[in-house]
Amino acid sequence: MLTYNNQFEIELKKLIEGEIKRLSDNVTTGGGVQDYADYKNQIGKISGLRMAIELCEDAQDILNKR
Repeated sequence: MLTYNNQFEIELKKLIEGEIKRLSDNVTTGGGVQDYADYKNQIGKISGLRMAIELCEDAQDILNKR
């Protein structure tokens, strides 16, 4: 049985992955990108969201070692 915290982590990761996909689709299709500055902004958001997932996994590893 999953605890509330485990369920929260799973759902948060799903939401983050969905946002990464949405932003990636905007960048690849060019629909949401007006210029190079906007492109860099979108790529920065994607990088930040990927880092958030990595930090969640790092936190989980730390807790598992306790």
